[in-house]
Amino acid sequence: MNFVLRFILFCLGLIFAVSLAVAVLLLAAVWGLRYGWAKLTGKPVTPWVMRFNPRSGFDRFRAAQAPAEPTAADVVGARARGESTRSPIALGDAGEVTDVSARPATRGN
Repeated sequence: MNFVLRFILFCLGLIFAVSLAVAVLLLAAVWGLRYGWAKLTGKPVTPWVMRFNPRSGFDRFRAAQAPAEPTAADVVGARARGESTRSPIALGDAGEVTDVSARPATRGN
């Protein structure tokens, strides 16, 4: 039984390797025909490249998530909090921090 299982797995691996080799040979043949046709017609050989920018989808998604300008509700909320109306999320001046008190410096051991 062990021999039969090994033989079946060997045959499956052999079939996979042969099919992979055939796919590579077909791709090489298509590439060679394309190269030969370009040389025959005098056109430059252009490489196979992606015809679209994959980042454009992410840029569209990011642009849809973040509005270009703050909404009216953001502006009103920022004014109510005393923040800048340019952005509803603004950091205040570092000198305005009141919940931290300075301790005297101690010498290390």
